[in-house]
Amino acid sequence: MKYLSRHHCMVFLLGLFALVAHAPAQEFRVGFVNTDRIFREANTAKAAQAKLEAEFAKREKELQDIGNAVKNLSDKFEREAPTLSETQRTARQKQLLDQDRDFQRKRREFQEDLNSRKNEELQQVLERANRVVKQVAEAEKYDVVLQEAVYINPKHDITDKVIRALNAVK
Repeated sequence: MKYLSRHHCMVFLLGLFALVAHAPAQEFRVGFVNTDRIFREANTAKAAQAKLEAEFAKREKELQDIGNAVKNLSDKFEREAPTLSETQRTARQKQLLDQDRDFQRKRREFQEDLNSRKNEELQQVLERANRVVKQVAEAEKYDVVLQEAVYINPKHDITDKVIRALNAVK
């Protein structure tokens, strides 16, 4: 599989070099977009984050309250355990374990729901960003725009242009 991947990569690079070699009169323009910065700095990403916070704030508060209640009951049990009978101690331990298990389940469900919604929102931001990247690339005559790279010369980074264009769109 690695050989196949390297082979395809080599074919792509050879094709890219052939394209550049056959068009010496034209400049081959490459741009780079940092999607992490777009997710942090674009107004659409900030709005998506605010929307998620508002949507999940109530459930998060409820979880905090449940967590605090379980902790308080656990602390109370630790203080009272020496004075309880074996039967009472066992019953309270079981009750605490059940409440903690329920709390952990609710916390997992909350996190799964939050992650799912976050992925939906970020996907929408990415789709809008990709449309804007395409518009910037076409307007400024870029031949290739990359979103992932091991190294990129900062002069090829068009992230600021994309963020400005995204923020300009209402």
